[in-house]
Amino acid sequence: MANRMKILVAYDGSECADAALDDLRRAGLSSDAQIKVLSVVENWLPPPSGLELIEQIGRDHEYLILARRGGIRLVSMEPGWDVKSESDVGSPATVIIEKADEWGADLIVVGSHGHTALGRFFFGSVSQKVLHEARRSVRVARGRIEEPDTPVRLVIGVDGSKGAEAAVEAVVGRKWPAGSEVRIVNATWATPQITSDRGVGPIIKWIAEEKARVEKMIDEAAGKLRATGLRTDVVVKEEEPKRLLMAEAESWGADCIFVGARGIGRVERFLLGSVSSAVAARAHCSVEVVPDRKER
Repeated sequence: MANRMKILVAYDGSECADAALDDLRRAGLSSDAQIKVLSVVENWLPPPSGLELIEQIGRDHEYLILARRGGIRLVSMEPGWDVKSESDVGSPATVIIEKADEWGADLIVVGSHGHTALGRFFFGSVSQKVLHEARRSVRVARGRIEEPDTPVRLVIGVDGSKGAEAAVEAVVGRKWPAGSEVRIVNATWATPQITSDRGVGPIIKWIAEEKARVEKMIDEAAGKLRATGLRTDVVVKEEEPKRLLMAEAESWGADCIFVGARGIGRVERFLLGSVSSAVAARAHCSVEVVPDRKER
């Protein structure tokens, strides 16, 4: 029981939220997973009084019913899942993160967009705020209707980072349908041309050592994935990482991209240029961002 995976699903009743529920059938979850469906009443102000308080209570009840609706949908998909539903009040992203921390969730699932008044028009939507600030794995789900137990296609970005190692381990630890495939993608860089500059030698040596380290990591990752029965191949190209990941996923028809959370640190989380953030925002399929366990 102690090792059962805990998944917190943010649910607001939107089409994107329903797609996120459907996407869980393709997320490699075991049949005994624990899932908590959370609906948040958006409220940035102190509790109201009088008639407004009565209206607030009514909204709270409405959102609890909404969460239960999402829970019923999940149980109909996989009766073995232990599904609970609850609602809360506050800033949606903040509440989602706090609830995930309190419960000790392994994974937070959010739709790519939601019902907040402004979120759908800005990069700082609920899903992106959760992605940037949560210390747990986050799945930005873009579900597709597929027959149950059909093979899935997964892309894993491997760049030599601890986050990439965690992404590989996340895939290895799941239960995937027979015939599922994985494509390890690495965006490498070109070795600069040798010049007479004395500083170039150490740089070339460092690049060579780094390439060898990443190649070793890729080989080890491929071995782990194949050992679980996943068909695995490797793509290495000299291209911008986020562009390569999204292009490979789209051309191959991938169901999900797994990437490490590298680039979303205390400073980098505010920059839009990080690979994980950009891929999660723009990919055509679901994206799961996995942090290094030490960063939790």
